[in-house]
Amino acid sequence: MTTITESSVLESLRPIQDPDLHRSIVDLGFIKNLIINNGTVQFDIELTTPACPVKEHFKQMATDAVSALEGVNEVQVNLTSQTRGSHTEQRQILQSVKNIIAVASGKGGVAKSTTAVNLAVALRQSGAKVGILDADIYGPSIPTMIRIEKQAEPTPDQKLLPAEGAGLKLISMGLFVDADQAAVLRGPMVSKYVSQFLGAVEWGELDYLIVDYPPGTGDVQLTLSQQAPITGALIVTTPQKIALADVKRAIAMFKTTKIPVLGVCETMSYFLADEKKHYIFGQGGGTSIAAENDVPFHGEIPIDPMVTESGDTGVPIVVSKPDSPVASAYRKVAGSVASQLSIVNMLETQSQKSFSLQWEG
Repeated sequence: MTTITESSVLESLRPIQDPDLHRSIVDLGFIKNLIINNGTVQFDIELTTPACPVKEHFKQMATDAVSALEGVNEVQVNLTSQTRGSHTEQRQILQSVKNIIAVASGKGGVAKSTTAVNLAVALRQSGAKVGILDADIYGPSIPTMIRIEKQAEPTPDQKLLPAEGAGLKLISMGLFVDADQAAVLRGPMVSKYVSQFLGAVEWGELDYLIVDYPPGTGDVQLTLSQQAPITGALIVTTPQKIALADVKRAIAMFKTTKIPVLGVCETMSYFLADEKKHYIFGQGGGTSIAAENDVPFHGEIPIDPMVTESGDTGVPIVVSKPDSPVASAYRKVAGSVASQLSIVNMLETQSQKSFSLQWEG
């Protein structure tokens, strides 16, 4: 009878590669807790994010590969995740947050906040710990789009516990100002509030903090980009040419502040009717701007009146209509962005190691 060894199991799994990192899942250290008991082989595959869009594919490939070994009667594969993050030990603020994602646009009216909310909830649904920071001081919308279940509270040491809703931790100027009250503030005061949201809120352990940027490329955006240790930025656009012109400026801003651009997401892309896609605002704008800037295109979000209705009632569409085409599109974007973050973090780790070796040399 052929003896099944740990080495033979790992060798059978070695050809399986992570499609984003382009390395073997064995070499990446994804295989954990390998146990061989007679003809039964069981192990964990520890992914870099619970939102991995190919996790079931991984599981099937691993099961097939090990099942092909002589002497194996049963294979038990358990999917786990350990979200990788940027180097939190080098930060002065937000050290308990692994990844900070800026959701930004060059102009208003492109469903940026809707995208930020549904991206956050989709990541939460995958099993990640997620928070959302509404950085639009003048026009806060997050408390409307997410039904608040627990209000923000001060701590004894003059900090602030974030509010909670939809499984998220969140903070917004809208929690402290009445809906019909205007935040009449000069630029320096706005930047001060943003700084407090970054440094005075006790977020706790988070895999992802989504920062909903205000539209444009002004003082607040620069304050955020300079003070917050942003891991990467997702740019939201609509197909129209005028929106794309503003997107170019947004991408240029992040490049200037040396923040990786994770890619582009296009909203209001098409309208579904009679089982056909109708591109009423044009087609291909998001893909072209992504290609022009050599960044990933994460997907098209269709137009659907249910998106507005869900936002107005405080129940994001990925919750209220989880089987809808819009919810499916947002979950796809969430998985794609999480995968791109894994690449960014791996490249950062490699760069740090390379610098360390050069320094020691």
